[in-house]
Amino acid sequence: MRKIWFLPLSVIILFSNGLFAQGGKHTDKFEQLDYELADPNEYRAASGAPGHKYWQNQADYKISIELNDADQSLKGSETITYTNNSPDVLNYLWLQLDQNMRSKESHTYSTATSSIKHETHSYFLNKMLDPEFDGGFKIGKVTDENGKALPFTINQTMMSVDMPKALNPGESFSFKVDWSYNINDRMAIGGRSGYEYFEEDDNYLYTIAQFYPRMCVYSDYAGWQNKQFLGSGEFTLPFGSFDVSITVPSDHVVAATGKLSNQDDVLTKEQIKRFKKAEKADEPVIIVTQSEAEKAEKTRATDTKTWVFKADSVRDFAFASSRKFIWDAMGVDLNGRTVMAMSYYPKEGNPLWEEYSTRVVAHTLETYSKYTFDYPYHKAISVHAAQIGMEYPMICFNFGRPDKDGTVPDSEKYKMIMVVIHEVGHNFFPMIVNSDERQWTWMDEGLDSFLQYLTEVEWAANNPKEKDYPFRGGPPKNIVPYMSMDKELISPIMTNSEQVQSLGYNAYAKPATALNILRETVMGKELFDKAFKEYSQRWMFKHPTPSDFFRTMEDASGVDLDWFWRGWFYGVDHVDISLSQIRKFQMRTDEAPKDAPEAPAAVTPDDEFNKFYVSGISDDQKNRVAEKPYFYELTLENVGGLVMPVILEFTYKDGSKEIKRIPAEIWRKNAEKVVKVFPSDKEVASIKLDPFEETADTDVTNNGWPSKELPSKFELYKEKGTSEGND
Repeated sequence: MRKIWFLPLSVIILFSNGLFAQGGKHTDKFEQLDYELADPNEYRAASGAPGHKYWQNQADYKISIELNDADQSLKGSETITYTNNSPDVLNYLWLQLDQNMRSKESHTYSTATSSIKHETHSYFLNKMLDPEFDGGFKIGKVTDENGKALPFTINQTMMSVDMPKALNPGESFSFKVDWSYNINDRMAIGGRSGYEYFEEDDNYLYTIAQFYPRMCVYSDYAGWQNKQFLGSGEFTLPFGSFDVSITVPSDHVVAATGKLSNQDDVLTKEQIKRFKKAEKADEPVIIVTQSEAEKAEKTRATDTKTWVFKADSVRDFAFASSRKFIWDAMGVDLNGRTVMAMSYYPKEGNPLWEEYSTRVVAHTLETYSKYTFDYPYHKAISVHAAQIGMEYPMICFNFGRPDKDGTVPDSEKYKMIMVVIHEVGHNFFPMIVNSDERQWTWMDEGLDSFLQYLTEVEWAANNPKEKDYPFRGGPPKNIVPYMSMDKELISPIMTNSEQVQSLGYNAYAKPATALNILRETVMGKELFDKAFKEYSQRWMFKHPTPSDFFRTMEDASGVDLDWFWRGWFYGVDHVDISLSQIRKFQMRTDEAPKDAPEAPAAVTPDDEFNKFYVSGISDDQKNRVAEKPYFYELTLENVGGLVMPVILEFTYKDGSKEIKRIPAEIWRKNAEKVVKVFPSDKEVASIKLDPFEETADTDVTNNGWPSKELPSKFELYKEKGTSEGND
């Protein structure tokens, strides 16, 4: 017979006055993300891994283009072979025409808001004026392999192509597109790619991307990607192969995605010799010297050269071309395989670029590979382009330019190092772990910014000169000003890129900080790194979604993190935990007096201890109390709403310190207020909440006992801004 136990009434009363009184307030902050996440299926498993029937379509390109240096235009022709690996029948194909963002009829212009101030900048004046630049693709023709015209429809930055017959699962279809467009002046009207004109020597530096009609992704979670390109949301692209012929003036040097397949036709014997030396070098080797580049600046070739690049398992293609380029390179050993780190830059980038760029590329490849997977491509390129940081497979465009007299301010040096790490890092996210940038910007920018921070930490640690490295995204205290803002001005991280109020904070800084806190404070480095590497390797060359990331991080670590994703990624609450009350007690050794008053809160560590009486105490309990006779009752209030672990630093009267770490689950029964008692063998002199500033707590004035009048981090930030003359 099963025994049924009944608690004495006195114990029930104690529970009622204690546990239930402080804990009985339901919270939804620890509910599972059942409705927010996509349902698992045969394509995407509940573990976060690709399902047993996972598929993705493929787009292979053969492209020929010609860059006209006389009028800054580009024309091209491509053959696309699209393979339908989905279980669905496709009646038409969708392509992206991203250059159409710059057509005069673009929705980017018509939907842009503007206002007039007493004094403004030419950039904002451009937003008010009608567009002058004749941008956008001019589509010549769309045909099948035999030259027969195919019907097509252009809808702003999207184009659909009607096939002669439906494309069944497992089938491929090839078609041709001819196009041209005028290249934009990046320095005048902006853009992720375009040209920069150097008036001093009458030359151009071209950084060219989104230059060809590109296939959209057709996925199991969204069908065809159909979000227009308005400027903020970046790109969603299928993997495939590229065979690209780039015709430029013969005195130009070209950097591009893919392996150069005709080096004997476009490089000199000396350049080839230097490159072979660079493959085994521990320091960058100059392939095209500054003196050679300066000599080329003075020429104007009338003939052309065609550079041919080929790449497999890439989602995009970009290139840079100029007669101004200096080129250096060095080999990077990744577990016995040599990867080339390279940089292309004009003389205006020196001495900064020659000293740092390729070294930073190499360091980035090594560090990111350690936390994810060995970089699989044969090279990574950093190209100098003023006022821009942008990424593509194997190549990226980066800013950072010395003063005209060659002086390199520290601020410019650090901006350059940061952007090179960030843009080279994008090779991992999203060029290989290929998330949907148009929908979930944080999945590439946030993850990349997080790894950028880890890479910067190692860069500073490995370089004695960098002890004052100005870390930005990552350290929790740096996100405090944003987290403290009016909630109506903040978007959840999960917001679509075109709707975000502050893209830099929302898609870069906040997710990077969240992941840093997750690694350092919530999970611990070992568990986090194991799970993050699992996610990275599961989704190499595939299309993950947020659900896949969230589930994999939990699956590979054994940690339930739904509360964390809900708070940091789906909400706009901030962290502000208050150490609102401290009471100190010692146990009575005599009987409790009748009608004893409620013990008051202790004001200072030197106040008398309150007394409490324990009925029915055992000898073992008496011995344990004798070992730790001082009891400190802490009341914690969650002022900001975002639940987080509680980190407490106890400083004792003998000068010793102790750190106590309490998981976030302490808030699971009441997310607003909790009370917890800490027994001690020593008297406490002070208690500090979040002593290492690791939770992004926005108000430090309520974090200590005894309390001190201190300005909050947000108030300090405002004071700093005022002292620097900011509005």
